[in-house]
Amino acid sequence: MDKDLHALGPARGLDLDATLSSGQCFRWQQTPAGWQGIAAGRAVTVRIENGLLLARCPAADDPFWQNYFALDLDYTAILARFAKSRRLAACVAAAPGLRVLRQPFFEVLCTFLISQNNNIPRIRGIVERLCALCGAPLPGGLRAFPTPAALAAQTPDTMAVLRAGWRSDYLLGAARAVVSGDLCPDLLAALPPEQARARLMALKGVGPKVADCVLLYGLGVWDACPMDVWMKKAMKAFFPKGMPRAAKGYAGIAQQYIFEYARTRLPRGGAKKTAAQTGAHGRI
Repeated sequence: MDKDLHALGPARGLDLDATLSSGQCFRWQQTPAGWQGIAAGRAVTVRIENGLLLARCPAADDPFWQNYFALDLDYTAILARFAKSRRLAACVAAAPGLRVLRQPFFEVLCTFLISQNNNIPRIRGIVERLCALCGAPLPGGLRAFPTPAALAAQTPDTMAVLRAGWRSDYLLGAARAVVSGDLCPDLLAALPPEQARARLMALKGVGPKVADCVLLYGLGVWDACPMDVWMKKAMKAFFPKGMPRAAKGYAGIAQQYIFEYARTRLPRGGAKKTAAQTGAHGRI
């Protein structure tokens, strides 16, 4: 193993392909060396070898990536709870290595504002153009995601290069709300989830689904359960009485498995068409 490649810790069943292509994140790409990604101004290439999650990045970044991949979460215990529901256990079996990531709050807020009525290739394109516009340069010609201040300093004219349409207005509003302190991730994290959800939905462009995506992926509220048209269809088909009690406290994690299960089992006209039309967590 070369000196720049080191272990973040045991992978504990993590499936990078399933997790990083699940539509919860948009700045990862598969390369011959592994999955290359950028978050919070840090670039990394990760792969799994001999049961370990290996990372090529500065060793000082290890705690960030360990937190990002939620390596501290006891998925053995969580999935054992889910197994008490036979239907939920079947959903898990469809993608047992799928994990929910802990991503930077502002990046989640912006990318899911972009994801509305959009599809994955276009979401990725807008995100990369946004990073090229006002993200800090990183080694290797890469760009960090913009800071709230860098994005807040833009104008509708400078944002035109994104070709994001009405979403540009939402992005500017979100950045300015964070810079002004009207929207503070630390304060949101300290609030009861329903209050945090209401605060998020007070922001222009943030509806129930985007708010729950931010709570789940950006604040680690594992019980936040993003529901869009496709997920509602999946729930109606497989869980007509609602989320099973076995998922209590972890409904957001459960919905990730339910989506993957439903994506391959409901009529083809459902998953692909609806996801492309609605953004469906950006997943197709």
